[in-house]
Amino acid sequence: MEGTLSLRRAEVRASSTASAISALREQLSQPELACVLAFTSPEVDLGELGPGLKQSFDCPVISCTTAGQIGPDGFTVGGVTAASVAGPLKVHSFVIPLDDIAASVSEVAAEIVLLRPKSKLAFGLVLVDGLSLKEERLMATLHAALPRLPIVGGSAGDDLHFSETHVYFDGRFRQHIAVLHLFETDLPVAPVKFQHHLPSDQRLVITRADASTRTVYEINGKPATAVYANAVGVKESELTSQVFSKHPLLLRIGTEYFTRSLARVNADRSITFFCAIDAGLVLRVGRQGGFMDAVESAITELRESLGEPQLVIGCDCILRRLEMESNGMIAQVGKHFADLGVIGFSTYGEQYNAVHINQTFTGIAIGGAP
Repeated sequence: MEGTLSLRRAEVRASSTASAISALREQLSQPELACVLAFTSPEVDLGELGPGLKQSFDCPVISCTTAGQIGPDGFTVGGVTAASVAGPLKVHSFVIPLDDIAASVSEVAAEIVLLRPKSKLAFGLVLVDGLSLKEERLMATLHAALPRLPIVGGSAGDDLHFSETHVYFDGRFRQHIAVLHLFETDLPVAPVKFQHHLPSDQRLVITRADASTRTVYEINGKPATAVYANAVGVKESELTSQVFSKHPLLLRIGTEYFTRSLARVNADRSITFFCAIDAGLVLRVGRQGGFMDAVESAITELRESLGEPQLVIGCDCILRRLEMESNGMIAQVGKHFADLGVIGFSTYGEQYNAVHINQTFTGIAIGGAP
C-alpha cells in the first residue's frame, strides 16, 4: 500500500558472528529493501560482521557500535538490534573522514544538492565515531553547508570501555569517520528531541580546562573533582557514571539550557566531558526533573503532531540509560519505546541540527501517508 512502510525487526544474540549474520539475513530479508538499520554491541566480531552485512543486504546499511541497543525488547545489551525497511523511502549514504571535516562536508553537500528532489521531504541521520572529539565541528560544518536539511544523530559507543568506537560504511566498521545517511520520502517526518534535567541554583565557573580533550582541571579555582563532588553531595571517591547521570552541568545559551555531561574522572582530579567545554564557562549543576513525565509528554506530542509513527530511529544518551537503571525505570521506558516502534541505541552523545548535546533523546519519526 502506498504510504506504508514494510518493517521487519530482529534482536539477535547468537553464539557466533556467523550465526548472527545468518539470523539477521533470515529475519530481515524482504523484497525491495530501502535500508537496514543494525546497531551492534562492540563485543561482536566487527571484522566478520561488516562484510557479512554487505553481502547479506543489497541496500544501504546503517550501523555502528553502541553502549546498548533499543528495539522490540526495549533496552538491551549485547548482540545486534536491527530492522529492515521497504516502501516509499530512499537512502543515500555518505562517508565523512574526520581528519578533514571541511573538505569532506563540502564534497558531500555538493552531492546532496544534486541528489535531493525538491518535491520530497528529506532528513539526515548522522553516526559518528564517539571517541573522535569532533562532533561539534562536524555538526556546525554540516549545518552551515546544508542549513535546510534537518539532521539528527548519535555518537557510537563501546559499552563504556572508552577504548574504540566504530561506524559502518561499505562493508567495514571504521574509526575516525562519520556517515551521513540522507533519507528521502513523501511520508511525513518529524524530528524528536527531549531531556529532563533542570538548572539548580548552584553555579560553577570553569577556571582551567583543555578544550581539545574536553577536560576540566579546575572549577572555581580548585580541583575539578573536589568542587563537583561537593556540589552534588558526595565524596570524590564516590564519583561514578551513576552520579554523573543524575547531575550533569547545564550551559545557558539565550533562553535555553544545553547539557554538558561528565564522562569520567581522571587520576589528576580532572574531569573529562562528553561535550565541548572550556575555561570561562559558567555552568549550573543540573537536578533531576520528571524523567517519566518527559518521556510520556514527548511521545504524546509526537503522536498529536504526526499520528502513530511507522518508525522512530532513536539516539538516547548512555547516561540517561544509567539513570533509568538506577531509578528502576528502564523496563517501563523500554516498553514505551518498543510500543512507539523505536530502533536505536545508547550513545556517547547526540546530534541535533547544528549542535552536539548530551543526556538527550534525539531521533526522527516517520509517519503514515497524509
